[in-house]
Amino acid sequence: MSTLENRPHLALVVIDVQNGVVSGSHQRDAVVTNIASLVDRARAEAVPVVWVQHSDDHLAKGSDAWQYVPELGRREGEALVHKSYNDSFEATGLEEVLAGAGVGRLVVTGAETDACVRATIHGALTRGYDVTLVADAHTTGDRSAWGAPPPDQVIAHTNLYWQYQSAPGRTTAVVPTEEVAFRG
Repeated sequence: MSTLENRPHLALVVIDVQNGVVSGSHQRDAVVTNIASLVDRARAEAVPVVWVQHSDDHLAKGSDAWQYVPELGRREGEALVHKSYNDSFEATGLEEVLAGAGVGRLVVTGAETDACVRATIHGALTRGYDVTLVADAHTTGDRSAWGAPPPDQVIAHTNLYWQYQSAPGRTTAVVPTEEVAFRG
């Protein structure tokens, strides 16, 4: 259980599923479909959905590339956190949003696996959260030209690595979309 006191609730976190981030990403359509399914399920079960949106020199606020993909739509009242660093907690209001909702457990989805997703799940664990990474609801682009493994291997390695992480008083898990439990 989370080390955060009086924070029994769970939230779905959707990281950077923006046009300019996921265009050309590995299995983009399948991942977006899985995230949309999770968003629908979370909403049906009154679980908070927290949207994280990145901007930097290459992803200008307000640009088409900066917008969330059209398949995913944030509803009024759902938290939107703007960030400029890989870890969604760094220099943002994410912690305040989660604390205000009594959230101590996160279900994480989004992009990119080897940057913002990885940094955020580590940031969450070190801050005391329980973290579940959805195995088939995160993606990345191909950086093999710069020496990185192909995207499918980056995703598989992240899923393998994350399922074996631990910290005192916190839990981690990696599960496919269909096994995500928002209650229980």
